[in-house]
Amino acid sequence: MPTYPPFRKVFEGIATREQMFALFNRHSDTPGVDPLSGNPYASEWFEISAGEYHFMLGLLPPLFQRTGMFGMSEYKAGNITSVFFAIRIRGRERWYHGFCDLSDKRSPDAMRAAIIAHETGAVDSMTREEKLEAIWSATHADFRGIAGETNPDAWQPKHHGKRTILTYVAGQGTTLKLLDDLTDEEIDSRMPAVHARSRRGGGNNAEPS
Repeated sequence: MPTYPPFRKVFEGIATREQMFALFNRHSDTPGVDPLSGNPYASEWFEISAGEYHFMLGLLPPLFQRTGMFGMSEYKAGNITSVFFAIRIRGRERWYHGFCDLSDKRSPDAMRAAIIAHETGAVDSMTREEKLEAIWSATHADFRGIAGETNPDAWQPKHHGKRTILTYVAGQGTTLKLLDDLTDEEIDSRMPAVHARSRRGGGNNAEPS
């Protein structure tokens, strides 16, 4: 039986169509992974609107369809494919997309259960990893990058290929920092802007903070 990474939310808010398609390919430039394998996408999910759910349902004949769920007949890669969910949470219908590994036929139901557990948890139920992914997705390409890609001498070799993000440090101005090294305070300071952009349906244009 395959071993799955933890189910993880990778975008905060409701993704627009443009954001949805960008998230479908968000690992195209992620260092150190083979996006063609489909593995980096497995178990990732995010919320969409009813319009995007029905748009995708009408795009291609579904691989499978049952109440509140359908899978895309076009696989991402290997056994990884898009599964779309319509889930009633606290009396309100909501819609989601997730990448499931169909080598385990139970994975769509496990994904659905994970989404429900997450969305019915605490008000701020995102894990640190999920917050970092949401920040990365919401940050404009001008304010993020890959360590060592432009100037190899600026980073220790052990950090080459890791994701970097522009931050503001009092007394120093803006500086590049490894995404994974953001402090909890830095993460929390960025999340209100991520939430606000999600409510506006804005793109990835977060500025350093």
